[in-house]
Amino acid sequence: MPLARNSKVTNGKSLRSSKALPTENGSAHKPEESCQAKRSPSSPQGAPKKRSAFGDLTNAHKNQPTQGKKEVVKVAPKKAPRSTAVPVSKNNEINLKKSTKKTSLEEAPVCSEPVVKDDSAANEKPVVQKSPPAPGELVPMQQVPELEDVDKDKDDPYANAEYAKDIFVYMREREESFPLPDYMEKQFDISRDMRAILIDWMVEVQENFELNHETLYLAVKLVDHYLVEVVTMRDKLQLIGSTAILIASKFEERCPPCVDDFLYICDDAYQREELLTMEISILQTLKFDINIPIAYRFLRRFAKCAHANMETLTLSRFICEMTLQEYDYVQERASKLAASCLLLALKMKKLGGWTPTLEYYSGYCSSDLHPLVKRLNFLLTYQHDDKLRAVRTKYSHKVFFEVSKIPALDMLKLEEALKS
Repeated sequence: MPLARNSKVTNGKSLRSSKALPTENGSAHKPEESCQAKRSPSSPQGAPKKRSAFGDLTNAHKNQPTQGKKEVVKVAPKKAPRSTAVPVSKNNEINLKKSTKKTSLEEAPVCSEPVVKDDSAANEKPVVQKSPPAPGELVPMQQVPELEDVDKDKDDPYANAEYAKDIFVYMREREESFPLPDYMEKQFDISRDMRAILIDWMVEVQENFELNHETLYLAVKLVDHYLVEVVTMRDKLQLIGSTAILIASKFEERCPPCVDDFLYICDDAYQREELLTMEISILQTLKFDINIPIAYRFLRRFAKCAHANMETLTLSRFICEMTLQEYDYVQERASKLAASCLLLALKMKKLGGWTPTLEYYSGYCSSDLHPLVKRLNFLLTYQHDDKLRAVRTKYSHKVFFEVSKIPALDMLKLEEALKS
């Protein structure tokens, strides 16, 4: 563990008195300690990682609406006025037509919510239309398949079951506000490979500072959106990356690292004033709107819908994190990328495919995801860069079930699995 500058070690113990335990999302609960002179409680752990990223380019939810299930509305046919001019059989025919038309108008449901089983209506008999409808008459919509309510557990206050669906609908809408074009065309001093090296270094920083994975994903988004607007030089690229992690930490972390930590991890390549100036520049360029939807949040939501265990979720996280370094995935929607990573993980673990529940909550059907799933499997199979090993090394640990060692699917077998 790299020691803080101008700090002392007493009794031969390190600054941390207890080992952090891994949690569900791969981050760790850190014991609260008083901040040192220039070191935050989230100082880098393990072997020293102090280096310059570009010094050597080889571094590196049963409250459901009753619309979903048909409820029988018994409508008594209106009695025709007594008249000897019209025979009784003719009255019955007129009343039958009126009753059929009124019932069909009242029973046409609008399917906008998942259908949940309701035992109270099990004994009800649906109205059967024995004769074909007249021209221009409304016909009831076909019954949709029953879907699971993944937000039915309202006892867990941390699940936000009452608002979860609205939150993710809002995040899907937010995606429209953050498109990422091909910005490398106007960046004359940096390249895709330099961006990949930067992201590889940012993964190491996230791991050594024990930051949440949301912090890493948001920091990468901040870097990309900033580079869309500002042409930068290669000697400022690591400064942009470290400042993006600082901003994301303030947004996501309970106790973010201090400025001196980021100056130290950059091997003192930048001054404090440069880091603070870059922070102002990024925030002003993005107009302080940094609540950018990230794939990691969608991934956890979709995994809950699929009842995926921790190993399957971790495998999908590994696939999703591998895409952070690849510039070819920059323009993909976060929600679609997360859905594709989960589908590929399900196929690799032979746990089935895209269920109606997943289709409803994600907004994507299985066929929408197949092209991206194939690209992701190709990424796992062929694109191994020995210079960029931070993600693979991270997910080869037992804490992460060694998911990076799971072999990718054969492309032909994946084709067959997607068709089944």
